[in-house]
Amino acid sequence: MRRSTRQCGVSTLAAAALLAGTVLTGAAPAAGGILAGHRLPAPVPATAQHRLLGPFPTPYTVADCQAQFQRSCYGATQLEQAYDEQPLFDRGITGAGRTVVIVDSYGSPTIQHDLDVYSAHYGIPSTQVQVVKWGNVPVFDPTNDDMTGWAEETTIDVDMAHAMAPGARIVLVETGVSETTGVTGFPEMMNAEDSLIKKGVGDVISQSFGTAENTFAGFDQGDYSALLNLRFAYRDAQAHGVSVLASSGDNGSTDVENDGSTYFPSPVVSWPPSDPLVTGVGGTSVHLDATGHRLSPDTVWDDPAPNDHGATGGGKSKVFPRPPFQTAVQGVTGGSRGVPDVSMLGDPLTGVWTYNSYGPQDNGWELWGGTSVASPIFSGVVALADQQAGHRLGNLNGALYALSALQQAGLPGTGLVDVVGGSNTYAGVAGWPVTPGYDLATGVGTVDAAKFVPALARLG
Repeated sequence: MRRSTRQCGVSTLAAAALLAGTVLTGAAPAAGGILAGHRLPAPVPATAQHRLLGPFPTPYTVADCQAQFQRSCYGATQLEQAYDEQPLFDRGITGAGRTVVIVDSYGSPTIQHDLDVYSAHYGIPSTQVQVVKWGNVPVFDPTNDDMTGWAEETTIDVDMAHAMAPGARIVLVETGVSETTGVTGFPEMMNAEDSLIKKGVGDVISQSFGTAENTFAGFDQGDYSALLNLRFAYRDAQAHGVSVLASSGDNGSTDVENDGSTYFPSPVVSWPPSDPLVTGVGGTSVHLDATGHRLSPDTVWDDPAPNDHGATGGGKSKVFPRPPFQTAVQGVTGGSRGVPDVSMLGDPLTGVWTYNSYGPQDNGWELWGGTSVASPIFSGVVALADQQAGHRLGNLNGALYALSALQQAGLPGTGLVDVVGGSNTYAGVAGWPVTPGYDLATGVGTVDAAKFVPALARLG
């Protein structure tokens, strides 16, 4: 069965190989045996690519990344600058007193050490990661591709959430079953989330995983019960005021077939980002200088040929009708739930550094992209807004679309930044155009945290 695609993007070695005209496979498989939703034939052994291209003993500068890999690379301080967080930090809004919950199969055995190294390098205080093991989590095997893929995902999630909200507490939930198309893995994840929600643990949950709606049993017959029966954690999150986020996907308006090698020929979206009780987070391309100042406005994470480096997920749900919070954008969504709701950095060609030390081929600094980066980045912003408000903000979607309506009316201070131009076409499947206001590739746009956080806190 097809494992759901963890929205991981591509690593330094994969992107550099693609840009150099070579490709690799098996270096760091995402769920489903794919990296960033891709399975690509390799003319050279993946291990050789690892030795040649990384991991690296120290992060490269933006200039060096651009010169050697024809891409940009960012650290925590650049992200904080890019999203205008310093005015919040100056007021003591760092996420203090708030908790971000991250859910990943297997986790990483070195996550605390690796976060400490990451934080020290960028001069930000580290934090204690509370690890919660749900079920029978097996002993980590650094030679197991599935485990190391999830460990990479874990590191991305923890590093990005901490970079954006350095004062927030992080709870990492490790489940013992790799997530696979809702049959195995999803139930464990939902039960784990529900347990913490009922115990009052967590203000915002970040999920960097998803699977196409049409891969659930019964979909072709119009029976959506296999998917709908997994929503119990989100209903409890709604009842307890917990915000739930999910990556919108890395395959544009399509997704990957069960064999992990080809793409559905028509537009599809993934669950859980398609769930109205969840805020779907898409990906943008972010253009910064060495200090984190923008050189140009953010653009949609698209796939200009021949890069083949993925594209932000988005489109119309086949399972969920248009929710009330999208009534004002029904001209775009029609009668369906539209995905995503908001977007943050995701393009692997404008990627982020992480640090790993759990295995011989994952021992150093690596570059990543994908909506796996976008969701935890936004979780940190939500933690800041929770602190600003003094309470949990719950389901964010109503507030997001209310702010978007104000922005479109020309009122200042919403903190939303529109993304315009391009589309999320990928793998030959026509994508959705990126237009002024809400669209099915970037949602309501991206954010300027200094303005967005207080605006969201006021509405929450």
